[in-house]
Amino acid sequence: MATAYSPTNFVNPLSINTRSHDKPLFDPLKTTTSFLGSTHKLRPTSLQFNQPDTHRRSAVVAVSDVVKEKKVKSSSNLLITKEEGLEIYEDMILGRAFEDMCAQMYYRGKMFGFVHLYNGQEAVSTGFIRLLKKEDSVVSTYRDHVHALSKGVPAREVMSELFGRTTGCCRGQGGSMHMFSKEHNLLGGFAFIGEGIPVATGAAFSSKYRREVLKEADCDHVTLAFFGDGTCNNGQFFECLNMAALWKLPIVFVVENNLWAIGMSHLRATSDPQIYKKGPAFGMPGVHVEGMDVLKVREVAQEAIGRARRGEGPTLVECETYRFRGHSLADPDELRDPDEKARYAARDPITALKKHLIESKLANEAELKAIEKKIEEVVEDAVEFADASPHPARSQLLENVFADPKGFGIGPDGRYRCEDPKFTEGTAHV
Repeated sequence: MATAYSPTNFVNPLSINTRSHDKPLFDPLKTTTSFLGSTHKLRPTSLQFNQPDTHRRSAVVAVSDVVKEKKVKSSSNLLITKEEGLEIYEDMILGRAFEDMCAQMYYRGKMFGFVHLYNGQEAVSTGFIRLLKKEDSVVSTYRDHVHALSKGVPAREVMSELFGRTTGCCRGQGGSMHMFSKEHNLLGGFAFIGEGIPVATGAAFSSKYRREVLKEADCDHVTLAFFGDGTCNNGQFFECLNMAALWKLPIVFVVENNLWAIGMSHLRATSDPQIYKKGPAFGMPGVHVEGMDVLKVREVAQEAIGRARRGEGPTLVECETYRFRGHSLADPDELRDPDEKARYAARDPITALKKHLIESKLANEAELKAIEKKIEEVVEDAVEFADASPHPARSQLLENVFADPKGFGIGPDGRYRCEDPKFTEGTAHV
């Protein structure tokens, strides 16, 4: 079947006999050039290998360089209708405005703990999630607010969760890193990197089981698993790629490669910075896409989601993107090169989409201003709603902690043990 990966770098699964036996799979003496936006370079230490002096040291090709080598051709798949363009723009504006408001509320003491913002990466969330059906599932990371919004969770519920109020999507018990909505099939944000990938793999297995074993013919549900570049060195990533390929699960693994794992440059943390090439090693397509261009992301997403829905198996998609703020709002963001940040700020995905819509005559300034005004009101309403919502009752503290409702959390009289002063003092008989 022909694919539509024209604006990307695409790698098909390798045949088991395609390896060239006269070339090593890995050359430990290779040096690296500047990768993506990072100005840092890896330099080999004085390691000694028993290799001839005539061995030529060549540079590892960066993902950006690989993409540049393949001239991007125009594709009809990049065309969108006016309705689609305005929908995409509205979703991206919502994500940006919501996160900017989160920063304000955090510094004003309305939010607590760690809050990780998504600014700069909106093209990935919108490009993928807005193509899903309601029955499809999304598994996120600790940077999950915008994924929740794109999946349809109301801004009021997301903001209330951040405020720790009962009207939040998790009744105030999840907070910033643990957005969840059964209604919208948002299967959670996960604070520890990699732990959401097995959950996503399980959700995809459930879809396949329902269709093939339980004979639910209309169950063509797809799962998206979002995670960052740092996660791709964790065991769960490799294990789940293996299982998904073996069982041809309807899942898309979406790597949001923003080049930095907290303060660790992607180059310094992985032996091969081209993450998308790990897909073919497990028998699935690996795709690299410009993650700052929502239309290119959307094109790749259409094909990957379509493959999964047709029962053709998983896809690994690496979206080269960038976060405009620090790792979290507690991060002073002093490790990244200011020039690097400036270069990516100039490639703002929202600005680029706005320019495209106007130049393509899909929208005018007035229409886009109206959307921005609408979203401003939505976000302000979410803050007012969250601030006026009640805090959880103390009796809610132990709910959803124990499987047995008559277990440790609730006493013989049916009341929560935390309501007993002796319990909190440590003197109650349990």
